[in-house]
Amino acid sequence: MQTVEINGQNRVIASKAGLRDLRNEGMIPCVLYSKDENLTFSAPAAELRQLVYTPDFKIAEIKLNGNSYKCIVKDLQFNPITDKVTHIDFLKLVNKTSIKVSVPLRTKGSAVGVKSGGKLTQKIRSILIKTTPEHLVSELFVDISSMDLGQTMRVKDITPENGVEILIPSSTPVASVEIPRALKTGEAEAGKDAASTPAK
Repeated sequence: MQTVEINGQNRVIASKAGLRDLRNEGMIPCVLYSKDENLTFSAPAAELRQLVYTPDFKIAEIKLNGNSYKCIVKDLQFNPITDKVTHIDFLKLVNKTSIKVSVPLRTKGSAVGVKSGGKLTQKIRSILIKTTPEHLVSELFVDISSMDLGQTMRVKDITPENGVEILIPSSTPVASVEIPRALKTGEAEAGKDAASTPAK
């Protein structure tokens, strides 16, 4: 599991002007949520980019007031014009306490159908799971090795890690091997030729 260290600073600024100045200084307002308390702080935008602009799932280790908190990103807010992050909510990880997160779904193996000329299409690239910090994974895999032309893998074909529950319907398609148009045309023409050939 990849961990990104975030150096937080106490934040007491609440006005819009104060928050704007904070962002202009390269800091992002943040809130750390937990069962015991909610902490407001700011963190360098440069450090937060490693969490936000990545296809990978990562844990944040927030250093604040001499303490260290293992967290996940709970919510993000972006500037609608510049697409820059304007606010981040974090959720503190507590052992044996369930959390829901989306992690990347990746394919494993080489599909038989692709070797025969098919095109692999991955329909979903992240998947919602429920687990605890002790069993948290950074990604899940679906083995596509056996997929032939025209076949589809579904959520039910994913083997989750111990302690991980997948929260989307088991019938949801996750990957398929499409038959290219040229290949379909070739098969159709071959079928016509075979049908028109007189029997001996």
